[in-house]
Amino acid sequence: MRYAKRGRLRFTSHRDISRAVERAVRRAGIPVAYSAGFSPHPKISYAGAAPTGVASEAEYLEIGVTTHCDPEQVRSGLDRSLPPGLDVIDVVEAGQGGLADRLEVSDWEVRLPGADRELAEVAAEKFLAAGTVEVERLTKKGPRRFDAREAVLGLTVSEGTDRTDRIAAQVLGGPCVILRMVVRHMTPAVRPDDVLTGLRLVADFAPPVPPEVTRLAQGPLDVSTGALADPLDLDRDTTRGGEAGPAGEHAVG
Repeated sequence: MRYAKRGRLRFTSHRDISRAVERAVRRAGIPVAYSAGFSPHPKISYAGAAPTGVASEAEYLEIGVTTHCDPEQVRSGLDRSLPPGLDVIDVVEAGQGGLADRLEVSDWEVRLPGADRELAEVAAEKFLAAGTVEVERLTKKGPRRFDAREAVLGLTVSEGTDRTDRIAAQVLGGPCVILRMVVRHMTPAVRPDDVLTGLRLVADFAPPVPPEVTRLAQGPLDVSTGALADPLDLDRDTTRGGEAGPAGEHAVG
């Protein structure tokens, strides 16, 4: 299942999203399977969840069921049962292979209201030209240093207008620098904020206000085109779910 995390729901923690999905499964009457043991839990697994505070058009999960279900009925039932902002985009019947293994790359949009485009372009050029860019992030096990440059396959800069639905303390309707970054999934994971840290280190570039980050797509990388493929294509039944499309066809710019 592919779902989106939009608007204020981007501030929802993964635990709260899990609870919302479990309640929605019950409301929609989906015959979910349960694990064995003293504390059975529904067989719902999440793959590549975006961090709290980050919006996404491409979150994925798998639901184990006890009987065959029509994918479109599952999609519509869950979408009606979830709160606005958690929107079910696509459901297919799972085939062979693990879904998590297909999520190799993410396409991110980072909006920087009030930032200077020329400075952003210089910083992006310096970042891409660098062999390594070591950043530090605080983890549960303490500070950890790693290379943020190796995972970045693409980084571009453009300019647009700030959205009108922004949270307080950010200027509405002003100029907005937009970074698009394609990042390979690695261990440790390189996140957009790590790339922003790298831009500050190599060129002293820092946005004047907190960025708004959205994952537009994630999936396997098509080596022939350099684009992201739809991770559900291998499972898609065109007689049920329609024609297969690119990973970002539902993305919101």
